Amino acid sequence: MQHKLLKYFLDIESIIIEIEAIKTKTDNNFILFKSDIILQRAIERDLEILGEAIKKITEISPIIEISSIKNIIGLRNIIAHAYDSVEPEMIWAIIQKDIPKLSNEIFILKHK
Repeated sequence: MQHKLLKYFLDIESIIIEIEAIKTKTDNNFILFKSDIILQRAIERDLEILGEAIKKITEISPIIEISSIKNIIGLRNIIAHAYDSVEPEMIWAIIQKDIPKLSNEIFILKHK
């Protein structure tokens, strides 16, 4: 695997670990997450970095198979540029549903 690609895969893996740690810190409870603005901002930043890493991966290897690439990059743009439209419910749904799926895809791609 190309050095740059591996770096971005490792970045994504570390972000996923951080997100899982925040879920654990809140006992995977949305009410606790929603009541802590610092945790919300941390997740938003993690998702922003994740989107940028995915964007860089697709620039290096446009045929890479990650589902929802456009949605991931689009979320990064929303967080960066339309931050006032980001709702905790949306972020929570993403970390519950989409992050585990992405984690599996990254694991498979990294070990090809």
